[in-house]
Amino acid sequence: MQAMEYEKIVEATTNFVRNTLKDAEGGHDWWHIYRVWTNAKRIASSEKCDILTVELAALLHDIADSKFHGGDEEIGPLTAANYLRSIGVDEPIIDHVQQIIRNVSFKSGFDKPGFQSTELHIVQDADRLDAIGAIGIARTFSYGGFKNREIYNPEIAPNLNMSKEEYKNSTAPSLNHFYEKLLLLKDKMNTETGKKLAQQRHEFMENYLEQFYMECK
Repeated sequence: MQAMEYEKIVEATTNFVRNTLKDAEGGHDWWHIYRVWTNAKRIASSEKCDILTVELAALLHDIADSKFHGGDEEIGPLTAANYLRSIGVDEPIIDHVQQIIRNVSFKSGFDKPGFQSTELHIVQDADRLDAIGAIGIARTFSYGGFKNREIYNPEIAPNLNMSKEEYKNSTAPSLNHFYEKLLLLKDKMNTETGKKLAQQRHEFMENYLEQFYMECK
């Protein structure tokens, strides 16, 4: 594939995603996609991978998030595939992008290990980085507000042994999400770059929680 064709595909996909998500919830909007895309390119620079697959998967990974579509976990891969076919992307790349979308999320980790690829690991790390640190904290409370959840309730303990269905259907206070997901992500990073970037963000969250509890006394 020539460089110009590559650039046109990425540019067209960027415009498609930005337009599609223009009214999305603040934690899953274009700027979330932009950060994941940027992180993915940064991580990919240290990995042997197909960069077009990485960029397309990063851009399209939340094009139709199941949590905003009645739990439908195939609407995202289907929407991405229909779009990529419309601009003439090769089928092997489309298939790979779909597999990444199906397997990138935290909740996919509740299932038995399935599809794996370097490109998935890169996009997964990039997405996880945006779920932790200062951005991750902001996104947690943004989504909690969107769902009208409590910020914190000391009478409701985090559930550290949830099933996939329990995780998907949880209505717990936003602070519980730190223990049920955010603080677990550092040790789930795939790439060396991802691990290094996650460490500082993880420590920031720990400091934040310490300050939060101090202010609750």
